[in-house]
Amino acid sequence: MADLIRILIAILLPPLGVFLQVGIGKHFWINIILTLLGYIPGIVHAVWVIAKK
Repeated sequence: MADLIRILIAILLPPLGVFLQVGIGKHFWINIILTLLGYIPGIVHAVWVIAKK
């Protein structure tokens, strides 16, 4: 259930979803860059990080 909530948050604000899953680290900064370059890559990366952990 918690992963589902994180995925919904990741769809709305991808960096926040990654932050809630792994904190401030490598994946968080990668997601910030991907979200700035394009919203969809940020969402894909966030969902991947949440599903992987």
